[in-house]
This record gives sequence, structure tokens and C-alpha cells, in this order.
Amino acid sequence: MIIVIQCTDQVGLVASITAVLAKAQLNIVSMREHVDEANNRFFMRLEITHTGDGTFIEEQLRDVLHADADIHINPLPNKEVVVLVTKEYHCLADILIRNFYGTLGATVKAVIGNHDVLADICRRFEIPFYYLSHDLGSKQEFEEKILSVIGKYAPDYIILAKFMRILSAGFVSRFPMRVINIHHSFLPAFIGANPYKQAYERGVKLIGATAHFVSNELDEGPIIAQQIIPVNHSYSAADMMKAGREIETAVLANALKLVFEDRVFVYANKTVVFD
Repeated sequence: MIIVIQCTDQVGLVASITAVLAKAQLNIVSMREHVDEANNRFFMRLEITHTGDGTFIEEQLRDVLHADADIHINPLPNKEVVVLVTKEYHCLADILIRNFYGTLGATVKAVIGNHDVLADICRRFEIPFYYLSHDLGSKQEFEEKILSVIGKYAPDYIILAKFMRILSAGFVSRFPMRVINIHHSFLPAFIGANPYKQAYERGVKLIGATAHFVSNELDEGPIIAQQIIPVNHSYSAADMMKAGREIETAVLANALKLVFEDRVFVYANKTVVFD
């Protein structure tokens, strides 16, 4: 079982928490904690040897923690996700392969595309694919169609696997810190469209990718994972894009693993990640 705790920091928190678990005769397999001193915020992730109902444990923990404590007890359920895509296949293909072999840490319930070019690969993996064109009707109507499909599956998370459309604030607000995007640059550099073209024109020597939760500000949500690779003057914008696809796939896979294993805490538009 996994226990994740976020609350105001105070003296003796670790001792109080471990005492509750010891009293319940629960063994701690793994424990990670962090204090954000600037914000007086405490974060903890525990793995314990318990497979039963966590309600009693949560009640005992609330008795010793600050009133603002956010406690989540999760016996490692298999998360469910819906994936949104456009035309690029590399991130979706990696997700579908991991899903097929049971190593994703979640179950892909459906894929939604605003183009139909990725329908075939979904059929090969027997995953429902919904083609919803963004050209038919207004943006609001387009998003309402997406929401209608998502509503059929009630996923834990929505993954934007190279979904090249900007979602409205109203859409994002329905899924706070539950929409995960892969952005093809090392944020905060080159926000928005065509980051490889921007990088090429700037003459950068490093390119990267960033996986982040989606917020109302474009490409400025809390960052989950990042990675960079070197490039040089011989790289064209197309070369950078080709090299970037591999790093995008790797960064998204890593971010999803961290999120699905409940290793990511969000606070003040930043993350604490126990990797």
C-alpha cells in the first residue's frame, strides 16, 4: 500500500506518522520525505505492508497531522487513462506497447484523435479510437465531443501524446492536475508552437523535452520530468525534430511512471518528485 501525505510542516511529523503505523503493526518498506522550508510544507511517500482498507489508518493519521493535511492512501490500483493524439505516432506507440505488455502502470481505455491517421495502430492493439475533427464546429463544440467520449470512461488521467491543440481553461479546470502533456522543448525555453524551429534559429546546443501537468497558462503547468540531448551547428530544424522524438518518448514514459506510482506531489505550480 502507498500512503502520500502533504501538509504544513511541524516538529515531530515523521515520528508521529511512523508511530501511528507502528501501533497498527504495519511495516514500512520505503519512506521518502521532503520539507519545502520556503513554504513550510511537508511531503511524504510511504510504502507499507498492508493490503486491507486504509480508512482506519487515514483516520489515525489525521489525528496527528495539521488540519490542512492532504492524505491519499492508494493500494497501487491500476490507473485508467484516455489518450489524446493528432498525427505523430511515437509517443502513442510507446504507450500502447507498454499497455499491451502490462508495464505502463495504467490501462489505456481509449484514444481520441483530431485526425484519423493513428486509428490503424489503435485497432492493431484493440484500443477504441475516436476520430473527432476540430474543423467541424466551434472549439467549444469540439471540446464537448471530447468530453462526451472521456465521460464514457471516467479516466484517472488524460494524456496528451502530441495532441497539437490548445485546450480551453474550462476544459482543463474539469481535470485539475490530471491532464499530462509532453512538450517538445526544455521548458521554459521555446513555449508554444514550432519549438524546434525556434531552437534552430536561436542556434542552441541542447534540445530537450518536458512532461508537465496542464494548467490554464500555455506550457506553464507544474513540471514532472525533463531531459536534454546535445546538438550542434550541423543539425537542421528537421534533424532536431527527429532527434527530439526519441527524447519526447522517453520523458513522457518516465513522467507517466512517476505519476502512476504516486511519486509526484504538486504545490504552488511546482512538483516534488520522489523518483
